[in-house]
Amino acid sequence: MTPAPLITGTWSPGDTPPVSDEQTIWSAFQDIHRPVILLDTSGKLALAQGGTLEIRDGKPQTSDGCPIAAIAPALPLENLGDSGFKNAMNLKYPYVMGAMAHGITSVEMVCAAARAGMMGVFGAAGLAPDAVETAIHQIRTSIGDLPFGFNLIHSPYDPDLESRIVALYLKQGIRRVCASAFLNLTPALVRYRVSGIHQNQQGDIVCPNQIVAKISREEVARKFFSPPPEKLLNHMVDTGQISRTEAGLARHVPMCDALTAEADSGGHTDNRPALTLFPTILALRDEMVHAHHYPGSIPVGLGGGICTPHATAAAFAMGAAYVLTGSINQACVEAGVSEPVKRLLAETRQADVAMAPSADMFEMGVRVQVLKRGTMFAQRAARLYDIYTAHDRIEDIPRAIRVQLERDYFRCSLEQEWANTTHFFMNRSPDQIEKANASPKHKMALIFRSYLGRSSLWAQQGEESRKMDYQIWCGPGMGAFNAWTAGTFLEKPENRDVVTVALNLLVGASVLTRLNWIRCQGIPIPAWRDQFTPLSREAISRLVRKSRT
Repeated sequence: MTPAPLITGTWSPGDTPPVSDEQTIWSAFQDIHRPVILLDTSGKLALAQGGTLEIRDGKPQTSDGCPIAAIAPALPLENLGDSGFKNAMNLKYPYVMGAMAHGITSVEMVCAAARAGMMGVFGAAGLAPDAVETAIHQIRTSIGDLPFGFNLIHSPYDPDLESRIVALYLKQGIRRVCASAFLNLTPALVRYRVSGIHQNQQGDIVCPNQIVAKISREEVARKFFSPPPEKLLNHMVDTGQISRTEAGLARHVPMCDALTAEADSGGHTDNRPALTLFPTILALRDEMVHAHHYPGSIPVGLGGGICTPHATAAAFAMGAAYVLTGSINQACVEAGVSEPVKRLLAETRQADVAMAPSADMFEMGVRVQVLKRGTMFAQRAARLYDIYTAHDRIEDIPRAIRVQLERDYFRCSLEQEWANTTHFFMNRSPDQIEKANASPKHKMALIFRSYLGRSSLWAQQGEESRKMDYQIWCGPGMGAFNAWTAGTFLEKPENRDVVTVALNLLVGASVLTRLNWIRCQGIPIPAWRDQFTPLSREAISRLVRKSRT
C-alpha cells in the first residue's frame, strides 16, 4: 500500500523544469544548505528546481502545479547538535576531538580543530606538569583565544600529580578541561570548578572554569550533574582554598557544564552500548536539573564509536548535543603517535581489539581497550595482573615465571627494574617509593606498572625493538572507520587529517539525516544510495564555504 503524503501541497515551475534524472536527485542531498523538494510527476519522482512552493495544509488547492511527494529541509552543519553547547564553548560545529594521553591528541590537532570551528582537548594525561605547561604556551601562541581544552584525568594513586596539574591550569588561566576516568569527585577537581565562581551584575552565577565530564556509568554521571559535595566545600573553606562566598555559590551549580556519555571506546571504557547508555544519561540529566532547580539544562554529548556518518547521524538523532571522537583521530597525521602505529590502525578491523589492565589504575583492576592486532600487549598485561593478584611480593613469584618476566617483559632483572622504577618516582612522586618500601605488594605493583606505562610510550615513539609490546588505545570504531573509507582517498594514513575526517562525518550525518526524513515521508531510498562516500579535502571545503554563503 502506498503511504499517504505527509505534506500536502503543490509546486509551480519557474524558468527551470523539474529533473527526473536519478543521479541528479540523489546528488541534491549533498547540497546540505538547500532544501530538497521531491515531486510526484505522473507517479515518477522528480526534483524541483526554482519555482513556487504552495503548502495547502488541508486548504483547497489554488494552483495547477505538481503534487509534492516529500520535502527535506536544508541542514547545514551549523544546525547539528545543541546551539547552547556551541555558544557556551564558542564553537561553529558540535564536534569535539577527545583527549588521548601522552599528547596523542597533540598541539597540532588541537590547533587544527580550533581553526575549523571545532574543539580539541589536549591529551595531558601521563605528562609531567612542565610538558603540559609547554603545550599550553604552544597552543596559545598558535591560536590565541580560539576554543580549546585540556585533559584532567583522575589519578587515584597519584593525587599529588592531579593537584599540581589543577594548580597549573588555574595559574595559566585554562578555562576548560575534560575530566575523564573519574570514579569519585576529588578535591583537586572541585577546586578547579569552584575557583573564581561569582555573580554577575544580573545576579547570575558564573563559573569561569568549565568542565566537560566524560563518563560511562550512571553513578558517576549523577555526581557530575550534582553540585560539589558539601564535605569537600567545607574542607576547602577551612583550608583557605576558597572563600565562604564561593562555597555558597557553588551549592547552586552542577559540577559540569557539559557531559559526554562514553560508549564502547578506546582507552578507559566500560564497553557500554551507546543505544542503552545515552538515553539513560539523558533521563538522569533531566531528573537532576529538575531536582536541583538549575536555571538551564546541561548538554549531553556522545563519544565512543563515532567513526562513520551513520554513527554520527545516529548520535544526533538520539539528541546528542555534540559528538566526541577518539580512536580515529589517533590514525590521523596530526596525532602525536608514530607512523608504525598509524599503519597498524589503518589495518584494524572491528574484532581486532581487546581489554587489558590500565597503568594508572592497575591495582583496582580497571581496564582499557587496546589494539591486539600486531602486538602482544593485551595478553602480557593480563598476565601481569594475574601474577599480581596471586602473590604478595616479588620474592614469592616462582622462578620460571620470574625468568619469563625478566626475559620477555622487562629485559633486565627485576632488581634492576626496581632501580629504574625508583629513579622515575623519585623525580615524580617520592611518596610512592616510601609506600613501596613499607608494602611489598605496592612495590610489585609499581614494577608491573612500569611495563604498562612504558608500553604506550614505545608505541608513541615507534620503538621497533618493542613492537610486540605496543599499547595502542583503540575501540572497535576504528575498524568501522576503515571499512567506510576502504577504496577511498582516506584509506591511506597519510591522507587522514583530522579536519577532513571531521567534516566528512558531519556532512555525511547531515546527508543521511535528510535521506531519512524523505524515507519517513514514505519515499523508499535505494540501498545503494543510503551511503555517503568521503569527499576530498577540496570538495568538502567547497561545500562548507558554500554553506557559509
